[in-house]
Amino acid sequence: MNTFNKTISCPHCGHKVNFEFDASNGDQNYYEDCPDCCNAIHMGMHLNDALQKVELTIDADDEQFY
Repeated sequence: MNTFNKTISCPHCGHKVNFEFDASNGDQNYYEDCPDCCNAIHMGMHLNDALQKVELTIDADDEQFY
């Protein structure tokens, strides 16, 4: 199972977006734009070999530090 589809909610506007993930290249960090609001969605994929699972993190990546 190297490629799989997952529907997520945009962290900015809540729009449901279907993405295809490719786990064949191992752990990944990247951005995709929401087709509805055009804001960047930060996606992280981690391959957990011990549990034989793919772990996804989805966030807006817009935290500000002061």
